[in-house]
Amino acid sequence: MADNLRGKFIWHELMTPDPKTAAAFYTKIVGWKTQPYEKNPKYTLLNYGGRGMAGILEHDGPKMWLTYIGTPNVDATAREAVQLGGTVHKPAEDIPDIGRFAIISDPQGAMFVAFTPRPMGDNPNANQKPGLGDFFWHELITTDWQRAWNFYQKLFGWQKTDSMEMGPGQTYQMFGTGSGSVGGMFNKPPQMQSPPQWLPYSIVSDAKASAKTIEAAGGKVINGPMEVPGGDWITQGLDPQGVMFAVHSRKAAAPAARPAASQPKAATSRPKPARKTAKPAKRRAAAKPAKKAAKNRATAARKKSPRKGTARKRR
Repeated sequence: MADNLRGKFIWHELMTPDPKTAAAFYTKIVGWKTQPYEKNPKYTLLNYGGRGMAGILEHDGPKMWLTYIGTPNVDATAREAVQLGGTVHKPAEDIPDIGRFAIISDPQGAMFVAFTPRPMGDNPNANQKPGLGDFFWHELITTDWQRAWNFYQKLFGWQKTDSMEMGPGQTYQMFGTGSGSVGGMFNKPPQMQSPPQWLPYSIVSDAKASAKTIEAAGGKVINGPMEVPGGDWITQGLDPQGVMFAVHSRKAAAPAARPAASQPKAATSRPKPARKTAKPAKRRAAAKPAKKAAKNRATAARKKSPRKGTARKRR
């Protein structure tokens, strides 16, 4: 189980000075439900369908979404991160009954949490496909994605998957943990003023509709709605406290083809010509005995005819 943790995205946490406003905003955008965390009055859980998806921590420092990345040994990961050019902002420590964590930044300054959860037995949702309310994609916006890649690959064992060109010299490099792509990284354009950061995407039913909801709820749309390769849609925005976030909706599934049995017009149209041609056949079949009977009657009539007998006598 410990090996399966390495490099997996496990949890997400919003650090903000105003949890109440943030909670009201995200419940409208994503559909999460809030729940107070009984062990920490400054922490609010965000649930969807009865499952915990993220948390909100009241925090007076930098405002951001923190992404928790799994590791079998937090202390070893923190030491290795420093050796690779990263910085440890909060040394490894335990969260009672939850696990062990350390807050780290990569060489370009993007922050994340290295995390080892406390063993909780088998997780029935471990292999479940992400659904509404889940986080589906993780994007690193940075200043040097090649150097960042070397850092994360050595730290978490990620593998390069696909890549695409966003523009001249602008590569978007995707990566995975062994079962398809789970995120991407790229160099931010000069006009993007935000510092390097991890941007998690949460799944919503309609990212296009979310753009209108974001503005109405006090946030700001900064990119999108935009269709991405494959037909999905994304929208990126800022919440009322200025924290960047993103939503993602999947391409609508194509309607299934109707089976032949459910198409009565096509099924009943074929026999009609056969029925039309059957009628003359019946008439011909019925005409044969009638014709034979008429012939027999005529023969009998000739035998009885007086003129026939008279003619014989005359010859």
